[in-house]
Amino acid sequence: MSSQIDAVILAGGMARRMGGDDKGLVELNGEAMIKHTIDRIKPQVKEILINANRNQTRYAEFGFKVISDEHSGFLGPLAGMIAAMGNTDAEYLLVVPCDCPLLPLDLVPRMLAAIEAEGAELAVASDGEYEQPVVMLLKPSLRDSMKAFLEAGERKVDFWYAKHHFVVASFADQPNAFVNVNTPEQKQRLAIEITKS
Repeated sequence: MSSQIDAVILAGGMARRMGGDDKGLVELNGEAMIKHTIDRIKPQVKEILINANRNQTRYAEFGFKVISDEHSGFLGPLAGMIAAMGNTDAEYLLVVPCDCPLLPLDLVPRMLAAIEAEGAELAVASDGEYEQPVVMLLKPSLRDSMKAFLEAGERKVDFWYAKHHFVVASFADQPNAFVNVNTPEQKQRLAIEITKS
């Protein structure tokens, strides 16, 4: 557990491809999706924040502080990150989505090592082929930059971090680590995957 790193789990989206169901609360193998995410990252950080724009009372039942976007209108992951950066005094903030139940158990140490090796401002995870823009370790001091980017009408996380000194942390040895659930069909496949692991 790190005394200098907090985490935010992003559960603030509309989940249109899940028929509008709140993805973090969709059950996977008998537990809410977000519970799988919490279990993976809790040993790696000091505090967890949950970013949610609906069902806040249900999210609060997991025992962590629930924060909503400061900007109305479901503006995407950046809005959730901005809210979280305003609610932490940690040196680094880990950002993960609520629908990645197989996140690496060594996510934080490897991303932190990548940042320190390069003197970077943030690290973005990769599955070995693709960067995962909503799995990041970043300095909360980047909040003003992100806020200005969002308020200029921009939404894409990777466009934002491209403006900064970032490093890619590869998890090619764990290719399924960032498999996420966007549809009921993906949920079924993942349930089988978790049962096997």
